[in-house]
Amino acid sequence: MYLLYCRDSAPNRSAGVSRAIRKRQAANGPPSPHAMAESILLSAARVSTFAQRRLLTNASGFFFERDDRLFLVTSRHVMIDEPSKHFPDRLEIELHIDPVNLTRSTGFSIPLYRDGRSLWRQGLDSAGEIDVAVIEIERAALPATAAYRAFTPDHLAGPADQVEVGSSLLVVGFPLGFHDTVHHMPVARRAVIASSYGLRFQGEGYFLTDARTHRGTSGAAIVMRAARRAPIPGDLPWILLGVHSARLDVGSRDQESDESLGLNFAWYADILLTLRQR
Repeated sequence: MYLLYCRDSAPNRSAGVSRAIRKRQAANGPPSPHAMAESILLSAARVSTFAQRRLLTNASGFFFERDDRLFLVTSRHVMIDEPSKHFPDRLEIELHIDPVNLTRSTGFSIPLYRDGRSLWRQGLDSAGEIDVAVIEIERAALPATAAYRAFTPDHLAGPADQVEVGSSLLVVGFPLGFHDTVHHMPVARRAVIASSYGLRFQGEGYFLTDARTHRGTSGAAIVMRAARRAPIPGDLPWILLGVHSARLDVGSRDQESDESLGLNFAWYADILLTLRQR
C-alpha cells in the first residue's frame, strides 16, 4: 500500500536553514517557483526510513527505469542493516508534483514488506553481497503530475565511453539530509575516479572515488557528463557509473596523527541489470 503525504508549498524552516539565510530570503522576497530544474537533479530522491511512524535515518536514492518498470535505487544498508540493528518497515521519498512550480511536493511512502516477505531486491555477485538494493514503484500509485527523471540501461557506461582514472564526476544526493528545502532539490558534490574503472578493486564489485561525502549520501547516483557521438535518448545527458555506498578508511590509521583517506566505495551501476530476488 502506497501513501501520499501532501506538503505545504512553504519552505521547511526546521530543516537546517539558518537564521541569517532566512533573513536574507525575507529581504530578497520569495523565491521564484518557476525556475527550470536541471534534469539530473530531478533524478535524485531524498529517502527517509521509518519503523511504523518513527523516523530512523535519512539517505539518498535515484530513479531507474527498465522495461517500462520504475525502481527506486539506494544502498542495501538503507533497507536493512543487521550490525546496526536498522530494521525499517517502509521508506518515504519526496516527489515533485508540479513540473513548473518546484516548491510543491508530496511525501510518498513505500512499504518494504508484504506478508512478511521483503519487496526489495539486493545485489549479489560471485564475491558475495553488494550494497545496492532496488524496490519497484507502481506507476499507477504515483501522483498524475509527478515530475522526475529516471536513468535507463542506455545511461550505463559502455565501450564508447572513456572513463579514466581522474575523470570528473558528480555525486548527487542529500549529505546529512541537507538540500534546498524550498525547491526540494539535492546537491551535487564534485568527485573524481580514484581507481581503475572497470577493474574490481580488491576483487570486489566496486571502484573508488575521491570526494568529500557525509552520512545521508548512501545510495546516491555517481554520474559523468556524457560525451558520446550517439546521444543518450531523453533529456538526461549523464552516464550512470555507480552507486555511492560509504567512506573508506584504513584500520591501521592513527586517529590522532593521520587524516581520513577521503576515499569512497562506489558499486558499479551495471549491477542494476542483474539484481536477484532477496
